[in-house]
This record gives sequence, structure tokens and C-alpha cells, in this order.
Amino acid sequence: MQPLGPPVTNPTSIFEYFRGSYGTELLTAAVSHFDLFGRIAKQPRTLAELQADLSLAERPAIVLTTALRAMQLLKKNTAGQFELTALAAEHLVGGQEFDVGSYLSLAATSPGVIEMVERLRTNRPTGLSGDEAGAAFIYRDGMKSAMEHSQVAGHFTLALAGRAKNVAPVLASQIPLNNATTLLDVGGGTGIYSIAFLRANPELRAIVFDRPEVLKTAEMFAAEYAVAVRMMLQAGDMFADPLPNADVILLSNILHDWDVTECQTLINRCAASLNPGGRLIIHDVLLNDELDGPLPIALYSAALFTLTEGRAYSASEYNGWLSHAGLQPQPPIATLIHCHAIVARST
Repeated sequence: MQPLGPPVTNPTSIFEYFRGSYGTELLTAAVSHFDLFGRIAKQPRTLAELQADLSLAERPAIVLTTALRAMQLLKKNTAGQFELTALAAEHLVGGQEFDVGSYLSLAATSPGVIEMVERLRTNRPTGLSGDEAGAAFIYRDGMKSAMEHSQVAGHFTLALAGRAKNVAPVLASQIPLNNATTLLDVGGGTGIYSIAFLRANPELRAIVFDRPEVLKTAEMFAAEYAVAVRMMLQAGDMFADPLPNADVILLSNILHDWDVTECQTLINRCAASLNPGGRLIIHDVLLNDELDGPLPIALYSAALFTLTEGRAYSASEYNGWLSHAGLQPQPPIATLIHCHAIVARST
């Protein structure tokens, strides 16, 4: 039986280095393709005004401005308008003595920057093999998705297991489930998070709910970690098919794949499937409530934006959706690799 404990060293910095390229792409896009700093130098703008000026939908506008605020290049005034910081005003406005915009524009035609600009302008994730009608790594009924192709789904799911094996034991140690008998892991993928909770709570049983091709990997891990008798695998569409009732429902790194409407819908569906007094756990990265950082999460948000229909969200946003669903959210609990857990109880 394989062990499943927390890592000795903290791998967070590795993920920060890996996602750093999104900072280059967003900053270059802002300077060279949108002249964002030049526009705001002339007139401060609200988010809605900036959206109209740049012809951007709300999601890409939030992803872009959150990153630039985290870089200390934009700030908000008391009227809620974006203004330039002193750093941006001196170095990113054309015609200024110390302007470095032309230097940044050397990367304006690089493939990564061009791809980012396309994603920002269309508000659509990267398609499967360049197909704009689909999305590479999320599933929705009627959408072309890699998650319906056995080999690709297996490769992607195994790739995600690398992070999950580091984080899941920490999550399970931070949130005891000793009074629960059933855990529903919605979009559970590899099943690693369920496995960590099962190993920490010998009386617990879990249901991993995901697409059929993805569950093949979960079945393999359930056998490897000797929890197959307590871990049921149920195939389905989390937006359309009935969700099993459970004492605890887990959404680990799921909501960041979806836009606001889908997030509220999924939280509502989970809330309706909780047993009386049950708990819904949202486990994900968190932006600041002001949407001005932290920078590593703002860059991860850009990565999510390019591959899915979502972005990173704040605790305030999650708490609003949870409250709307009739749940009572508790303060976030830090786990690992920038993740936090928000536990919300049903009444």
C-alpha cells in the first residue's frame, strides 16, 4: 500500500516559476496591443469603462486588471476608477523620458503574447487541437473536450495528480471528518483528495463523481492506495445529472474552471444534495477580496483563463455564492501551494 502523507519540502515556489510566463504575456499585451497605460494616463476609468474602451468582456478585463494591480502598475482611486501608479506613469506611458514600452514590445509578436491577446479579445479558452468550438480541459454537454478522449484525459488527470498528492494530505489533516459517514467528491478526477480523507478517517466512505474516462485513473489510484472498498466511482455530468446525497461535499480546484453563473449553479446543486447539517468544502486558490493580487494567484488566474471558462476568485466571491445557496461559510483555512479551504455548513 502506497503512503499518502504531506511533502517534506514546500513546492509552492516551483509553481510560481512555472506560471511566471503569464506575467510577460499580460504585461506585453497591455502595453503593445491595448495601449492600456496610455489610455488610463489620459483618463482614469472604471472596470466597465475600460471594458468598453478595450472591447473586452468582464472576465478577461478582471484577469488583466487583477494582474496589473498585483504588479503595482494600476491602482483604484476613491471613485473606483483605475489609475496608474507612479511606476507605470513614469515607465509605461509613451513619450515619457523613461518609457520602456518599446522594449517590452520586442515580445509583442511572440506566440504566447499573440495567443493571450486572442484569448482576451474573444473571452474563449484554447480549443482542443486549435478548435475554437471546444475547450481543452473542461467538459460541458455539447462541447468538444479532451476529457472525452481516453488517452488525453488520462494524461491530463495524471498530470494533476502531481499537485494533488502534495496538497491532499494537508487538506485532510486540516479538516477532520470524524463525524461524517459519506463524502461526495464532485469533479474528483484522480480521487486523490478522497483517498486522503479516507486514509485520515477510517469510517468514512467516498463517492468520486466525474467523467467516465477520468474515473479510469481514479480506479487505478483507489487500488494503489488500498481504499477501493470504501471509494465508489460514479460517472456523470455535474451540471446535469443528479448528485448523490452526502454529509460532506468537496469541490477541490473545480470552480476556478467556470464562470460566475456556472459557479453559482454548481454550488446550488451541491447545497441541495447535502444531508441536514452537512458541509460543503470549496478548496481552491484565493485572490484578495479587492482583486489586486497576490501576484502568483493573479498569474494562475491568467493560466486558468486561457484553458477554461473560469478564473481565480476571491473568498468574498465564494462567500457570496455560498450564502446565496443558504450555506454559512467559515473563514478560509490555508493548505498548500496557495490553496485554501472554505467550509460552509447547511442549516
